[in-house]
Amino acid sequence: MIGDGMGINQVYAAMSTQTSPMHIERFDVIGMVKTYSANEYTTDSGAAGTALACGVKTNNGMIGLAADSIAQPSIMHIAHKNGLATGLVVTCNVTHATPASFVAHQVSRKMTEDIAADYLLSGIDVFIGGGRNDFEQRTDNINLAKQLKDKGYSLCYSLAEIEAVKAGKIAGLLADNHLPKAKERGGVLYKATAKALDLLNQNATGFFLMIEGSQIDWAGHDNDLDYLLDEVRDFDKTIGLVLDFAKKDGNTLVIVTADHETGGLVLNDGDLKAGQVKASFTSLEHTGMPVPVFAYGPGANSFGGFMENTSFFRKCVDLWQFNIR
Repeated sequence: MIGDGMGINQVYAAMSTQTSPMHIERFDVIGMVKTYSANEYTTDSGAAGTALACGVKTNNGMIGLAADSIAQPSIMHIAHKNGLATGLVVTCNVTHATPASFVAHQVSRKMTEDIAADYLLSGIDVFIGGGRNDFEQRTDNINLAKQLKDKGYSLCYSLAEIEAVKAGKIAGLLADNHLPKAKERGGVLYKATAKALDLLNQNATGFFLMIEGSQIDWAGHDNDLDYLLDEVRDFDKTIGLVLDFAKKDGNTLVIVTADHETGGLVLNDGDLKAGQVKASFTSLEHTGMPVPVFAYGPGANSFGGFMENTSFFRKCVDLWQFNIR
């Protein structure tokens, strides 16, 4: 689970405004993650997503490639090759930088139509978010949505259609581009994640699922604290759903982290009894600050302490004992 742009101050700001503990407080194992890219002290989501997904440092803006432009398999690709079901649920365009890093190989995050085409080659079972235009309103006039349907995906354009699917693959394209803000999208992240867990868990071998709270980052870019708090709370509600699933299952590792911090959020003052926080932003962009990681379940202890963002890939490969050849 990735809170895009979610530094520790974003987490604690949301904690400070809650009258009851957040779900993210249920984790016992906590660490810190270095986020720099191959060519910049301050990463973008393409390089950071690629580090998390593929275990290599790359240049800002690149997707699923090492800095020398050699394609790298992601943990999602490897999970698929080892017989696991795979999926992702996001509140942005599914061709946006972070989700793209798990499924695609492109020299630029801006190549969203090419990233969309990579979905058809990825073997992914469930993907839900925005991005309909990159599949259906393309400059090459190719209808990738029709090709997805031909490959056996249930093509869904609404949450109701997604919730009606009982088995099989889903391509959920819920908006032309990105999804609305948390206040306007009606619990989509939570409900889509619940469906993804239900479908992917039907695979007896297991599953790999990436869930992104995408718009925490955008709130940071906007220096909009209310927007940010809404997005963190929405993400945290989904964290609670996933933790409850993992606790009941007993054999699921849950990892919550971020690709980078956005906005340089500073908590200047607050009132915990009143559920208030006074904060300021020092930037309109990403910062180079380390970000937190929280882990629960089998192998969680591997994620304590300070670590490189590239280490997630190897830790997961080792814990699952995947064959990566």
